[in-house]
Amino acid sequence: MAVQLFSHEISDLCLGKPPLRPLSITAKISDALSFFRRSSGDTSLTVWSSSSLSGEASKCVGKISVVDVLCFLCREDNISSPFLALSSPVSVLLPPEGSTIVKLLDPSSSILDAVDSILEGAQGLIVPRRSRNSSSTKQKPQKPPVGRQYCWITQEDVIRFFFNSINHFSPVPFNSLQSLNIIEEKILSVHYNDPALSALAEICNSPSGQTAVAVVDDQGRLVGEISLYTLACCDETVAPAVATLSAGDLMAYIDYGGPPEDLVQLVKTRLEERKLDQMLELLEDDHSTSSTSSCLSSSPSSSSDDEVTVKRSRTNSGRFTSGTEPIVCHPRSSLIATMIQALSHRYNHVWVVEEDYSLIGIVTFVGMLKVFRDRVPCFS
Repeated sequence: MAVQLFSHEISDLCLGKPPLRPLSITAKISDALSFFRRSSGDTSLTVWSSSSLSGEASKCVGKISVVDVLCFLCREDNISSPFLALSSPVSVLLPPEGSTIVKLLDPSSSILDAVDSILEGAQGLIVPRRSRNSSSTKQKPQKPPVGRQYCWITQEDVIRFFFNSINHFSPVPFNSLQSLNIIEEKILSVHYNDPALSALAEICNSPSGQTAVAVVDDQGRLVGEISLYTLACCDETVAPAVATLSAGDLMAYIDYGGPPEDLVQLVKTRLEERKLDQMLELLEDDHSTSSTSSCLSSSPSSSSDDEVTVKRSRTNSGRFTSGTEPIVCHPRSSLIATMIQALSHRYNHVWVVEEDYSLIGIVTFVGMLKVFRDRVPCFS
């Protein structure tokens, strides 16, 4: 039965998905930010070689996120002139040529092809939407046909597919994370007092595609996170905070309620000390809740018994922010419980901690997919 599930076509996951809106590689970074504001919280944006998806020369050349923009604005050569940096083409944000973080799949490709692509490093998949007259014959994707529309398939989409058919893999989903050996100990983390920019740089440069950085205290206990999902609800006016605050203070700054006034004043003071007049101007354009309010203000919670709720405790600066509160589990938590947590919060990861919140590692969608992929021979 599991083999039959893997044989489903990837086009099945396209049902109900809106067509991609192309962002041309020649577009400016400011244009990309406008796209993010209109994208209902999407964390990534695909960049194409043309402003139109119709035409043989048009192809997807990569993806970018708000984190990429913030890191670019805070670079040493851009921090004194952020408005000029915003006029740069989005091509400066793209990974090196030949990167496989975005992969084009034929609509008749199987779910197994999609899983293999993700396990090989693809962080997202581009799939042509089937037309009424499209052939079901599987072909290797080459140049896009004229007028074809595409949709974006994420790791979450593939995980949801398996979750909806989880009984076919029983009893594996009820095994503990520890027994399945999917807890990744090599994780992205920063100390509470480390510069916030170092946390964003970790996400941008992560070869494994991790989209969150753990923030820990002196004892190595998890006190929060800075994630692509939270930052996706921000815009360029957060760059001054990234450039001047610690990781811990940035968590408070991007909390759901908007930046506290004392932190806004701290950012202004540090910008004035460094004579970063344009960054100060960027901050004063809008430092209200409109730039940092969350589009995830009502995240559903998991009802699993295995879920561990992070207690709101005082951190080094006296704050524990709700917008950056990490989702956590124990090594003994079951795979299915952890999947429920990740899917309900729409995160692609769950942190693994001890009883005292000492950080052990992370479980990601990629690790979960590997469990299902490894079980295919057992059912063949």
